[in-house]
Amino acid sequence: MNRIVSSALAALILAAASTPAFADSLYRIEVYGLNCPYCAYGVQKKIEAIPGVRSADVDLVKGRVTVRTADGVTLTPKEMRRVINSAGFTFHSMKRLPAGHGAGGARGKG
Repeated sequence: MNRIVSSALAALILAAASTPAFADSLYRIEVYGLNCPYCAYGVQKKIEAIPGVRSADVDLVKGRVTVRTADGVTLTPKEMRRVINSAGFTFHSMKRLPAGHGAGGARGKG
């Protein structure tokens, strides 16, 4: 009996370890005009104000923003162009990243 319980417990632990804790989506957005930490902060706050956005990490050196959204939330290029342009910057492109891809950027850092 102990072996059955131990085996079942081990199987549950392995299943939990291989399943992501969340199914957030990641987007990489190329932005022109990001030159300073103040710029990064302005864009970050505008994007994080969008319902369902969990975080926006700005890479000043690459001119890139990586956005994490809650499960089921989809961002569109049209929406992101409007938000970024309203912050005073130029939207260039947007790509949804594959599941499990790291953010690869740090807020306000390159």
